[in-house]
Amino acid sequence: MKSVPLPIMTTPETVKPYKDTDTDKKQQVADMFNNISGTYDFLNHFMSLGIDIIWRKKAIRALKTAKPQFLLDVATGTGDFALEALDILQPEKIIGVDISQGMLDIAKEKIAKRGLSDRFEVSLGDSENLPFADATFDAVTVAFGVRNFENLDKGLADIYRVLKPGGKAVILEFSKPKGFPVKQLYHFYFNHITPLIGRIFSKDYRAYSYLPESVARFPDGKQFTAIMHQVGFTEALYRPQTFGICTIYIGTK
Repeated sequence: MKSVPLPIMTTPETVKPYKDTDTDKKQQVADMFNNISGTYDFLNHFMSLGIDIIWRKKAIRALKTAKPQFLLDVATGTGDFALEALDILQPEKIIGVDISQGMLDIAKEKIAKRGLSDRFEVSLGDSENLPFADATFDAVTVAFGVRNFENLDKGLADIYRVLKPGGKAVILEFSKPKGFPVKQLYHFYFNHITPLIGRIFSKDYRAYSYLPESVARFPDGKQFTAIMHQVGFTEALYRPQTFGICTIYIGTK
């Protein structure tokens, strides 16, 4: 676990899924996830060889000692992360928000199938303008979602706003390995194999070209924790996973 000083915050370059349209990133991301919602879960597990499941469990366990009872899952997608959190943390309630109705429709099917509607509810919501009062939640989680924020600092600031004092944010996101040969293998897989698999299995191949592009420009590690500090988090830590392919970030309000 690493705690870092405050380097000068830099604004990450905006990367959009579709380059042939002038619509803003937020709308493009919503359209993209609506397009791939049907194959999203399968491709996530397939392309990561199932390691993403381990990453999610580790991220959720970072909240075990805090014992949060009221959680917000931002960019909840198809609900897998929140469902895992329900099982591991046993909170009273989780609310999930996402900008893609297609992803939420699948989440609602999972919730209904498991009979969890009293403990897990989802709704359309904008990560940069969360429809909740200040200091509402014990914890906020985001799994593979902050990379898609149109304004990263604004989204993190709103997460900070809705947290109770002493509450924690746990964020799981792709990062960039630094060491040889993982760095080289990672870049080859992400830039060549991932788009190819996406093209074969998904009707929106751009989604899986956007993935490596957005990761490449994402301010990971110390840069990301610096932004967390800048928006108000008193403590911001990062834990690289699997040679730095993915990172767990933990912020305390």
